[in-house]
Amino acid sequence: MAPSRTLRLLADGLILISTAGCDQVTKHFARKQLNHYESSPLPGGFVELILAENPGAFLSLGASLPELVRGGLFTAGIGAGLVLLLIYLLKAVTIPRLAFFGLVLIWAGGISNLWDRCVRHGMVTDFILIRVGPFHTGVFNVADLAIVAGTILVVVSLRAQPFRSTVSRKDL
Repeated sequence: MAPSRTLRLLADGLILISTAGCDQVTKHFARKQLNHYESSPLPGGFVELILAENPGAFLSLGASLPELVRGGLFTAGIGAGLVLLLIYLLKAVTIPRLAFFGLVLIWAGGISNLWDRCVRHGMVTDFILIRVGPFHTGVFNVADLAIVAGTILVVVSLRAQPFRSTVSRKDL
């Protein structure tokens, strides 16, 4: 049977195109239609759209670090981590399907945010805010949603019973 690396690369590519494509299109819309000073609530009032350029990581973690440190950590460091994750995804002999798709979502969301950092001078465009009563999220984007969804899939996969379906080189 053909090596699974080709099919894994195809799955990675399709999820990357879907995730990063959706993320980049929505970020483009946000940069063109929104501003930093006013939010635009969506019907129902739970979701607001507001433009934010984030120099930090998820929820602005590390935004106050010096620019040189941020650049090294969030561009070079995360870039290297994403390369290692892709190598793992392509070479792992057996990986639970749910974990595989979760890790690919994390990788695709990370690639899209890394693209922003590379072409937007270290900044990532965020624009979604969720409010429920007095509670609210930080401002985030579609790539962040993919990363969170992927993390949830990986955790669920890790907690699954020992008899779980897997993707292996023999299967693909």
